Amino acid sequence: MTGDAPASTYRLQLRPEFGFADARDQVKYLSDLGVGAAYVSPVLDATPGSTHGYDVTDPRLARPALGGEPARLGLADALRAAGMGFVVDIVPNHMSIEVETANPFWWDVLDKGRASQFAHWFDIDWSRGRILVPVLGSADDLDALTVEGHELVYHDHRFPIAGDVDGTPQEIHDRQNYELVDWRRGNTELNYRRFFDITTLAAVSVEKQDVFKAVHGEVLRWVEDGDVTGLRIDHPDGLADPTVYMRRLREAAPYAWIVVEKILHPGESLPASWPVDGTTGYDALGEIFGVLVDPAGEAPMTALAAETGQDTDYAAVEENARRLVTDNILVAEVRRIAGLVEGVDPVFAQPAVAETMIAFSVYRSYLPEVGESWTRAIATAKERRPDLAVALDALDRQVTEHPTGELATRIQQTSGMVVAKGTEDTTFYRYTRFVALNEVGGSPDRFGIGLDEFHRLAAARDAHAPATMTTLTTHDTKRSEDTRARMAVLSELADDFAGAVRGWSQEAGLGEPSLELLAWQTLVGAGPISDERLVDYLLKAARESKLRTTWTEPDEAFEQQIRDWPARVRETVGDQVDAFVAHITAAGWHNSLSQKLIQLTSPGVPDVYQGTELWDFSLVDPDNRRPVDYAQRRHLLARIADGEVPPVDASGAAKLLLVHRALTLRRDRPELFRGYRPLRAEGPAADHAIAYGRSEDLVAVATRLPVGLAEAGGWGDTTLALDAGQWTDVLTGRTLDGTPVRLASLLDQYPVALLVRG
Repeated sequence: MTGDAPASTYRLQLRPEFGFADARDQVKYLSDLGVGAAYVSPVLDATPGSTHGYDVTDPRLARPALGGEPARLGLADALRAAGMGFVVDIVPNHMSIEVETANPFWWDVLDKGRASQFAHWFDIDWSRGRILVPVLGSADDLDALTVEGHELVYHDHRFPIAGDVDGTPQEIHDRQNYELVDWRRGNTELNYRRFFDITTLAAVSVEKQDVFKAVHGEVLRWVEDGDVTGLRIDHPDGLADPTVYMRRLREAAPYAWIVVEKILHPGESLPASWPVDGTTGYDALGEIFGVLVDPAGEAPMTALAAETGQDTDYAAVEENARRLVTDNILVAEVRRIAGLVEGVDPVFAQPAVAETMIAFSVYRSYLPEVGESWTRAIATAKERRPDLAVALDALDRQVTEHPTGELATRIQQTSGMVVAKGTEDTTFYRYTRFVALNEVGGSPDRFGIGLDEFHRLAAARDAHAPATMTTLTTHDTKRSEDTRARMAVLSELADDFAGAVRGWSQEAGLGEPSLELLAWQTLVGAGPISDERLVDYLLKAARESKLRTTWTEPDEAFEQQIRDWPARVRETVGDQVDAFVAHITAAGWHNSLSQKLIQLTSPGVPDVYQGTELWDFSLVDPDNRRPVDYAQRRHLLARIADGEVPPVDASGAAKLLLVHRALTLRRDRPELFRGYRPLRAEGPAADHAIAYGRSEDLVAVATRLPVGLAEAGGWGDTTLALDAGQWTDVLTGRTLDGTPVRLASLLDQYPVALLVRG
């Protein structure tokens, strides 16, 4: 059984400065906008000062910093009164241990060790002795330890003391159930499972039934009380047994709408056994954006990347990045898994485990239900490392013969970490040929998709996952939907852009090919942008790429070059860059409206990320978590409600109109959004039209490749046949009689139309 899906969702990023009461204050605006449900970031108690909430410390409490339980109930009551749903993001895979005193369960484990009643909550390898806690700045930094009361203190960190406080701080430390170490030793010897490479997030053994009940009890009470109507599940690939977890969750919340943050590779599907409504929509994001990309831009963009010195072999870049992760970042995890491979010397078992995870074409396998990806990974690993054939055969045999055993469980849990760190967080910052494609769940080597493929995928979503979430922007996207939409114009003007970049780089290059090309695309895609935002983004990108600088070992001289770069650009080629941005801005707006119409009207439950109902040119987090000006949006929405039909201009009001009208229609007339049938325009510009019907009484029309359309002279005599009857464009209020319809007339005000019959 799956749950009752909302008509749409609107994502709110809660934080201490924008808590439950602030969200409640926006309920009327969201209702007026047409939103079906408020969809909030994690709301359980989290690390003090957390701006995102994914670092949960106590799952028994509505986060006090957001207003606590009374304010949560106030928000739930306001949403219920407005007829809206309430979707909550939950984090089953890990808990924060960054501030030791904030997590009572971890504190108890540090204090009592294996004797703690919470010891089984965390995935700790107790056979390796004391719990390693990597907080020291260097290996010999234990000299900085002090004792305060019954606690060991290291700078801002406090730890419990078991037993007497006799002796020096170091002597007391040596008697504890934990050992404080530096980050390098933590990377190689850590004996608790973590979230990716973040040692301050300890994995939770939620596969154990009592742990599941303990960490989900409060949220499930909210569901049972009717306060929460939907759940978004963070990072299911880190779970020991995602299938069992999903079944247990569905049993506990039989009527909730449940979507999972599962990153699907193109062509991959959710396991059929998961009783959920779908994903959080990255797959739809890639499809919707892909149809707006001009394949003709691939060759010029590839040539530009190659001549700057960048490796344009995507598979090779990805393989090397993943190898960096297994060999340097997740060494402790690889060693722990290799130790489970029976009958194989660790000298061979460790590289065999690493090669298998490097070779995955998807994030993880789901044995025994879905085994193709595992088989392909083993085969690829053998091709790359024939010298490891014996070890790989042993690994394959033990995993497939015991698909629920510890070895199979751990290697499947960890492969997603290798893929995510190696691909999303490294390759996407190294392979910068056309960064608009470097998106979560995307494949940067696939330069767009055709119309027929787009329609096939949309129809498949309608047939197999009609209640899945669709999205264009999330808190995890590398850049916002409008930034990508403007970047899509570059695929149509690839030669012009390449020529401009060659000149710009001669005057203001950065000296590292991948970052330099990323920087120019960012500057034109997100401009105008402040120096502070641009520098923060480029520093993060440079560190994530791990080519010239890293988070742990920064190259100060290179990072200073990055800090100085915006000023150099302004002084040398600033006018040229501004002119290029001005040249592509209008076409970017058209792409933005087209992809938004498609997302809001195609199969699935559309999510609007906070603030993106107007133009939003954000970059990766934390840039995409900046405060939203709701007063401005309420003012513009009131004008639209009074009948204003705004032009497509810098205000973004045209996008707000589109979001308002589409969401309101979905909420008030859900019967219109059923089924999917591709429609084909006829005439010289037919390939520039994306048209489809949902029910017999709704048709959506969008524009693709607007630069090429303009260069060809516009729509000309291109037409679209509609079923008989009178049709109304809900965006403009215009009525249409007769068929076929000339697209030059239909799309003379906006590049999109949303037609309802009758």
